[in-house]
Amino acid sequence: MLFVIDMGNTNICLGLFEENQLTHQWRVQTKTNKTADEYGVQFQQLFNSENIDPAAVESVIIASVVPPLNSTIENVCKRYFNQEAVFVEPGIKTGMPILYDNPREVGSDRVANGVGAFSQYNCGLIVVDFGTATTFDVITPKGEYLGGAISPGIVVSTEALYFKASKLPRPDIKAPRSALGKTTVESMASGIVFGYVALVDGLVDRLCAEIDFEPKIIATGGLAPMIAMHSERIEEVQADLTLQGLRIIHERNQRNTQTKK
Repeated sequence: MLFVIDMGNTNICLGLFEENQLTHQWRVQTKTNKTADEYGVQFQQLFNSENIDPAAVESVIIASVVPPLNSTIENVCKRYFNQEAVFVEPGIKTGMPILYDNPREVGSDRVANGVGAFSQYNCGLIVVDFGTATTFDVITPKGEYLGGAISPGIVVSTEALYFKASKLPRPDIKAPRSALGKTTVESMASGIVFGYVALVDGLVDRLCAEIDFEPKIIATGGLAPMIAMHSERIEEVQADLTLQGLRIIHERNQRNTQTKK
């Protein structure tokens, strides 16, 4: 059984694979001040809730954009699952050439998204991931990571608006009935949701204007379904794209290790 961990700034997404099948998936809040024991107990409780023996885990692979937590989760894997975790980092075999000026700058979650998307569609792509930041990743028809864009996430933007504008309430992030708000809350919902849809579609248009192929537009992340519902550019939503990408990267490194033997 393969245990995959996607460590983001807001949430940590956990997944279990049996062969190529994602059998279980969980999401826990990211807290950099939690200890390895606290995370270990939490992870084991999730396993126990599904009657899964932690000893069944045979490998662990991690994508992390939260360096302060790396050693903590690494210790969790050693002490609670008896496994040495593999991190997606420079030097690991991904099968995807990185055409960034400095490839080390590309987040491991963005690499996993690219690998997962290209493995599934085998064509040029733009992958939009709605997380703490919203990332736009361009993958060439040859399966190369070309580059992309990063914008503040929709939750980050909403929280900034609430904290910086003292008269505005904290709104729920949900699509309003129309763009023309008749109350402050409706007006905020319109600006937040439809404004963000316009950001996504507009940025995708700009990226498409700078490449010489017609990409398929894929979205992932917690708020992807809501934004995709109103977007003219997003074609499909793949909820577990990052986890699938981690599985594929793990397989490629397993094959590489076996070949060297």
